[in-house]
Amino acid sequence: MARRTKEDADETRNRLLDAAEQVFYDKGVSRASLAEIALAAGMTRGAIYWHFKDKVDLFSAMMERVTLPLEMAHGMPGARVGQGEPLQHMHAMLTGLLRDIENDARTRRVFEIAMYRVEYVGEALGVRERRQLAYERFAAVLVQYLDAAADAAQMRLPMDTTVAAAGLQALFDGLLQAWILGGGGFDLQATGHAVIGAYLRGLGLGVVAG
Repeated sequence: MARRTKEDADETRNRLLDAAEQVFYDKGVSRASLAEIALAAGMTRGAIYWHFKDKVDLFSAMMERVTLPLEMAHGMPGARVGQGEPLQHMHAMLTGLLRDIENDARTRRVFEIAMYRVEYVGEALGVRERRQLAYERFAAVLVQYLDAAADAAQMRLPMDTTVAAAGLQALFDGLLQAWILGGGGFDLQATGHAVIGAYLRGLGLGVVAG
């Protein structure tokens, strides 16, 4: 019975998150109400408050379902890997993230909400800070990769690795934004593979296979 109750609670929570995702996408986060989200889920506002403190907590939980890959980048072995090619690992990680975003409708929708349908003011500042931390950690992983790739090639990059990582992350983010604004009008993974590879070659790191 306890296990069934836990499964029911998880199902209810997921239904609320699914409904919030759609309402936030349709109306924007600031204009969406908990009553509308409850209606979309076929539940009451009380069900929302059972699982979430408020709309900000609900929004944060919804974001967690798709921002996790970026946050997990901080925990990737990265440049600490003692085997393989760090350049290949980094390129595969970046294009893999683009592939996941391109192939997953939920990820696409929530990234669009995060980029264009939320105002990071007031109570939502906490969500902004969490996302900023994820980006900073992601940048730190890129620095590790670039340092390891330069060491493997026995060369010095034409700029500080922190600057090179910032440029690479800006390229990654720019691809995402252009793709979302354009309604997915180009092959995100293939374009990302080519453009990121060109950037790495511009740093003197050679050709990325694949």
